[in-house]
Amino acid sequence: MQRPRILVVIGGLAVALALSPALGAVALAADPSIVVRPGDTLTAISKRHGVPIKRLVELNRIANPNRIYAGQHLRLNSGATGPARQAAPARTRIHVVNRGSTLSHIGAHYGVTVSSIVAANGIVDPSRIFAGQRLVIPGGRAPAGPSAPAARPAPAVPSSMAGLMEKRSWVRRIVVNAADRWGVPRALALAVAWQESGWQQRVVSHAGAVGVMQLMPATADWVGATMLDAEVDIHGTRSNVNAGVRLLKHYIQRYGGNSDLVLAAYYQGQSAADRHGIYSVSVPYIASIRQLERMLGG
Repeated sequence: MQRPRILVVIGGLAVALALSPALGAVALAADPSIVVRPGDTLTAISKRHGVPIKRLVELNRIANPNRIYAGQHLRLNSGATGPARQAAPARTRIHVVNRGSTLSHIGAHYGVTVSSIVAANGIVDPSRIFAGQRLVIPGGRAPAGPSAPAARPAPAVPSSMAGLMEKRSWVRRIVVNAADRWGVPRALALAVAWQESGWQQRVVSHAGAVGVMQLMPATADWVGATMLDAEVDIHGTRSNVNAGVRLLKHYIQRYGGNSDLVLAAYYQGQSAADRHGIYSVSVPYIASIRQLERMLGG
């Protein structure tokens, strides 16, 4: 009979724990995982934990080694030995995020502050949590019942996020104009743009993806040559957005309006989506954009 397991995060390390009835204690499992930190790359994680990049990719079925995200759990299975880690305090709880949940709902549910959840999990953007994400809840009371349901018809944009959106409203207008031009739903284009860069043109990923829509130079060249019949300037906001939204339109047409496949292709690449469908690593990305779409409206 397989022993039940729980997942706790200790000092930024997510560890599967096996409950041992015979010992009446908790034993560390041999297959730890880590929570990706803001700005982490597979290269940095590989060096930090002594696990080859190839092994990390295989263990976690990573479609694109250049695209991992803060809060993502990665298995290590390094077999490394070292000092035993202490189990999490008795009052530490693990909460699995439901679709439509917010940190405010979760905090109220357990009687803890949003800031304490943010600190315990190293969350960069409190407005960006996704269904299935496991959160450490420090202290707090036992929940009295099911988590609060999502607001209807759509969750409100958190005030911190709304403030940033207001400052970047000029980028929003550019995205909306491009969406209207190419017949892409506004909420979809806005959500992808926010997920990718927070509507910021100066953002450049570790892999070299540039700007609001996070276009790789080769992708921009392809879109320009095959879809726009014009050169794309990925360093210019309007050109970058226009190309990224046109790419979304291409995927919408290619996958017959299946928006999950559209987003999977945008995240993991067209060839991977064509051959293998939606990778498991793409599911949190899709869920996050779905949440943003509901926030941003139609």
